[in-house]
Amino acid sequence: MRILANDGIDPIGKKILEDAGFAVDTVHIPQDELPFRLNEYDAVTVRSATKLRQALIDICPNIKVIGRGGVGMDNIDVDYARAKGIAVVNTPAASSHSVAELVFAHLLNGVRFLYDSNRKMPVEGNTNFGGLKKAYGAGVELQGKTLGVVGFGRIGRETAKIALGLGMDVLYSDLFDGPKALTLTLSGGAQVDVPVKQVELEEVLRKSDFISLHVPFLDRPVIGKEEFTILKDGVALVNASRGGVIDELELVNALNAGKVSFAALDVFDNEPTPRVEILNHPRISLTPHIGAATNEAQERIGEELALLLIENLKK
Repeated sequence: MRILANDGIDPIGKKILEDAGFAVDTVHIPQDELPFRLNEYDAVTVRSATKLRQALIDICPNIKVIGRGGVGMDNIDVDYARAKGIAVVNTPAASSHSVAELVFAHLLNGVRFLYDSNRKMPVEGNTNFGGLKKAYGAGVELQGKTLGVVGFGRIGRETAKIALGLGMDVLYSDLFDGPKALTLTLSGGAQVDVPVKQVELEEVLRKSDFISLHVPFLDRPVIGKEEFTILKDGVALVNASRGGVIDELELVNALNAGKVSFAALDVFDNEPTPRVEILNHPRISLTPHIGAATNEAQERIGEELALLLIENLKK
């Protein structure tokens, strides 16, 4: 059997599959060529770049398993594929901690102005050192502040755990009833339960000093024009979930008006060509959709995905 890892797979995962007797092709096939090539394979794995929609699924009857390395599967017509008898699997836990750490890289970056300081120090550091020191000398601490988490699945909970470890309070909203506490594992293996509070989305928006979004894109932004009006003045926003969850143009307006102190984006409406207004804004910290892109996460994803493919292909 042949497997196409169209968006790549960690060498550990590739080796597991090959040791199990599968041929694994890691050469990327562009989206427009997939209708002519995908049916050469028995299974396909993707990340967020490749889209597997109904029309493509219909013309590839050989595909028995679709694997998504990561969490969100909005680039796959999951229900339709399963209705056609195709197994669809993903690895929701493997990258959760990596994404959560990126959220806090952005938050710590933002409260101390590193995103802007790293732009200006190389240009002005030897001529305007005092001016820059003054400009960046009004940072704040995360400890004692409130983090609002919108969407309390695996990634949202991992993000909340880091917040609790830093001494933050956590409010969260979710469509389903969630936990009243999270268990933190301390150095040496000791564990402690720390309370978190589930509230309605509006309360998260009104009361949080910082907000991190961990939801799929539906039919409208979670934070759009109306929601920006009820945010706490000076709030900071982080989106490491999906482009479109925050209305980007309204975000620029809110930043310019001072309603939002800074924002951090790992995902964008127009990937892979984000808006110039976003890329050039002096108070947005930017990364190119790398939330799950750590060596450790990729190893976990590759291993878990390989085992899921073997399980389903050998049924």
